[in-house]
Amino acid sequence: MEVLGNLIAIAITYGIINNVVLSQFLGICPFLGVSKKTETAAGMGGAVIFVIGIAALVTGLINKFILANEALIQMGIDLRYLKTIIFILVIASLVQFVEMFLKKAMPALYEALGVFLPLITTNCAVLGVALNAITYEYDILETVVYGLATGVGFFIAIVLMAGIREKVEYNDIPKPFQGTALVLVIAALMSIAFMGFSGMNI
Repeated sequence: MEVLGNLIAIAITYGIINNVVLSQFLGICPFLGVSKKTETAAGMGGAVIFVIGIAALVTGLINKFILANEALIQMGIDLRYLKTIIFILVIASLVQFVEMFLKKAMPALYEALGVFLPLITTNCAVLGVALNAITYEYDILETVVYGLATGVGFFIAIVLMAGIREKVEYNDIPKPFQGTALVLVIAALMSIAFMGFSGMNI
């Protein structure tokens, strides 16, 4: 029960309370760039959940059994300094896989995401999960839950942003606030709203 409670706490913390976009300010580029339409935002959110979840699992296994392997460290072979470069390679490979899958299975979504799909490779939220899991000393299961929860948090934030942007698109907005300025104001207000969850005791 203690393990389950810990996993639930991780899921709630990183899915809502410590939201990757609105609290940690990671993954801002796709958050602002792909949040014009709800359908596209949901597609990007789903792709990010998949990539972060798989990346968390793969990088966690690589770290445990190769980079931070106790037997290798005792032999004087410490590969932990390679973690950033190896994790980037893993993430880039996973994004290529997702891109090929979407191109084959969902060409409409692939076209809608356009240039922002490869941007998942440079989405610092994905790399941040892989590196933070090591810093927090999570085991493999906790790392996967942490990754999936972070992906869900990104999904929630980007879909909410897309919904708001669709609502205000045809409103009479003062000229200085049109375009990117309005999007940044909305993001700031959403961030303030999500700060209200920080009072939850997990």
